[in-house]
Amino acid sequence: MTLYYSIVFGLLVFEMVLFMTLIVPMPFTWKRKLFTLISDSKWVAKLQYYIKITFVFILILFIDSVNRVYRVQVELAQASKNQNGAGAAVIGGSERMEVQARKFYSQRNMYLCGFTLFLSLILNRTYTMILDVLRLEEENKILKGEESADGKNATKLANAGDLGEVGKLRKQLEKKDRDIETLKKQSQGLSDEYNRLGDQVSGNSESTPKKDRDPRISLRKQI
Repeated sequence: MTLYYSIVFGLLVFEMVLFMTLIVPMPFTWKRKLFTLISDSKWVAKLQYYIKITFVFILILFIDSVNRVYRVQVELAQASKNQNGAGAAVIGGSERMEVQARKFYSQRNMYLCGFTLFLSLILNRTYTMILDVLRLEEENKILKGEESADGKNATKLANAGDLGEVGKLRKQLEKKDRDIETLKKQSQGLSDEYNRLGDQVSGNSESTPKKDRDPRISLRKQI
């Protein structure tokens, strides 16, 4: 195994260990401190940056290994066709073993790079889901009236959750609630003003003398 494929294999083992660390059962407080440390660590951020660059090279190796597997398959198919053709030279045993060995190494490299890339996607999604679960558990405790053991960590986890689609929807809902409260206050003010004007008009009509009233109105009432 060449040096770069050895590095890919080491990275695959590291991802497997990290994945087992993420899914291992542990108390809520420990898990919250662990993920808060990972989220706030500058060294972890730099490591993630370099790992992303490494994954770009792994993707290139994966494409190259797929191309090699395809070429070996074509070569084997062509050799079998020549072997079955009339008057063609039969492929030697050592040459066929060499082609089979190249096929094996190409497939091994393809599987190695493919599993490394696939596991990186699983790790990213698992990390995001665990952060969401921690944030929801913290919000559940707050709603139940339980005090958080560490308010600073709770705020950080809540902010981490607000970066997603749920946080955007929550902000929109809060804005709608404020608009509804403003409309209620305006409606109440208009209702009070309407009642005041109605009382004022009814009071003025009652205080008007009978002689000042329009005789046509009396006539209509008689009719």
